[in-house]
Amino acid sequence: MNTFWLTNVVLETGFVEEVGQVTKTQTEIAYIKIVDGKMVEIAQTEPNDEFPTVNGEGKLLIPSLRDMHIHIDKTYYGGPWKAVKPAPKGVQSRIEEEQTILPQQLPFAQARAEKMIELLLRNGHTHIRTHCNVDPVIGLKNLEATVNALEKYKDSLSYEIVAFPQHGLLRSDSVQLVRDAMKNGATLVGGVDPATIDRNIEKSLHTIFDIAVEAGTGVDIHLHDLNTLGAFTFERMAHYTKEAGLKGRATISHGSALADLEGEALIEMVSLLTEQQIDVTTTVPITRATIPIPTLDRLGMNVSLGHDSITDHWSPFGTGNTINKMSVLAERFRQMDEKSLASIVKYGTGGISLLNEDGKRNWPKVGDEASMILVDASCSAEAVARRATVDSVYFKGKRVESKLHEYVLFS
Repeated sequence: MNTFWLTNVVLETGFVEEVGQVTKTQTEIAYIKIVDGKMVEIAQTEPNDEFPTVNGEGKLLIPSLRDMHIHIDKTYYGGPWKAVKPAPKGVQSRIEEEQTILPQQLPFAQARAEKMIELLLRNGHTHIRTHCNVDPVIGLKNLEATVNALEKYKDSLSYEIVAFPQHGLLRSDSVQLVRDAMKNGATLVGGVDPATIDRNIEKSLHTIFDIAVEAGTGVDIHLHDLNTLGAFTFERMAHYTKEAGLKGRATISHGSALADLEGEALIEMVSLLTEQQIDVTTTVPITRATIPIPTLDRLGMNVSLGHDSITDHWSPFGTGNTINKMSVLAERFRQMDEKSLASIVKYGTGGISLLNEDGKRNWPKVGDEASMILVDASCSAEAVARRATVDSVYFKGKRVESKLHEYVLFS
């Protein structure tokens, strides 16, 4: 039995109000007993039993982070610097570029994936959902590299792998490859723009969901199409989710058209999607209108954060730092008061906030998994606003030892 006390950590206990406005977060020093990866006791006094202690040194304890949209299989990270090339035909230029890039990168794919995993671990993530190219150019070779990389870290994180037909499920005739991927380590079925890439919304979505039902898993589909085309695709995705019996197992990645809907049209769309418990993952893009994250949250739609790419042929940007991304989100939507800043944390933790809407402790509780991080901040509002540094990371009660000092960081 692996038992220890995590001592001298800061936990949030409630909000302080002045004239009906939340102005401060109350905290306390706590001592948490961890047994076999679970929190079994939360005390306000120092332990006096024989179990070992680990000193939290007065740092804030928050849940560990989850990167819910990343591509670790095709990155320049860990290799020589490269900026992106011009893309005169947009996405099609990038797809054509991959015809040569993917085979060239294959010898380095696993090593670079491992370096990205290390970066994400050091930045506080203990769960990764990665999309992995499955297409006629690379077959299942990127998937093999991705599985091998993630398996090396299975004691430090949990993961999901989306079989991602980047070049179009139908357009590149990748249907059988995706089916094969589901038998070789992929855990979710992916897709991309059934309208503008596959050029057949119904057949593309039907095939994606058919493979998912066959494999007994869920779906995660990249949807970038804008305005009414994007909205229509959402409607059809909701239809196929219901028809396939995959309520609660479907994700929209990006969901760009959600930024184009307003008023009743947005409310009706979110109602349609949340009826099937379809969630959305976003990178909080600043290149065009950002999907209305606080509004989606208020309407009951689950929103999570991801980094998409970190320095690859699609984009030279990316840090792998979700606390920084939370801060960008807060700035973008002017979430500047104490309570609003504190509410941002849930987008990076799988929906977990330290305090609930009424200011009562929501996390941690006895029985919770001890996957957590210690950060240099007095409260979660400060952690978001001031982009707090992650001090240490725990996965199921085990401290994660990162090798990141061996690598060049982007942070």
